[in-house]
Parts: sequence; C-alpha cells; structure tokens
Amino acid sequence: MKQPQRTKIRPSPETVDEAERVAKATQKPGQTKEQTRLIAQGVQKGIDEYKKQQKARARAADKAKKQRQRAESSELDTEHDFDDEPLATNARGTWLPWALLVLSWIGFAVFYWQM
Repeated sequence: MKQPQRTKIRPSPETVDEAERVAKATQKPGQTKEQTRLIAQGVQKGIDEYKKQQKARARAADKAKKQRQRAESSELDTEHDFDDEPLATNARGTWLPWALLVLSWIGFAVFYWQM
C-alpha cells in the first residue's frame, strides 16, 4: 500500500526574517555565514515548534470551552424539564378557549338556520 507523500511545509516569510534577525543579533566575531545560516535555521525551527504548541493549546482550550458549554446547557435542560412540574393554569387561560369555541358553534348554527 502506497503511503501519501509528505509535502514539506514552507515556513512563513515573517518567520524566516525573524530567525535571520535573531541569528545576526547573536552573531559572534569570526563566525562564518554558514554558521549564521545554521543558527537561523535552528531559531526558525524553534519558532515553528512554538507556533505548533500554541495552536495545540488553543485547540485544547477551545475544546474544553465547548465541553463546559455543553455541560452547562445540559444542566439547564435538566433544571427546566417541564415533565416533572404540574402545568400552571390561570382562570383566563382555561375559559377563554372554551368561550371562543362555544361562540363559534353558536355562530355556525345561526348562520345555518338563516339560510
């Protein structure tokens, strides 16, 4: 079975520039360009690793936040479960639909007998 070929991820130009700046800032007298380039590559790898760690932390924090929100919403759902509570009825809510039903039937009967 053929495994997918990994493409080499190119670092961003900002990361390369930052790594070169840091390498040149820490350059010692008598250091060759090749040594400075190797230092810059090491700094660049460090920056890339740091960015990966920060992304992983952000993903973990986001995942934890979503789990907390799900837990809170499930707690709210269980607190407001209406199956256990008796329905609260007021006097107006019980007679109004019945009064409208009776009036509509009376209206239909009157309409039917006048034809």
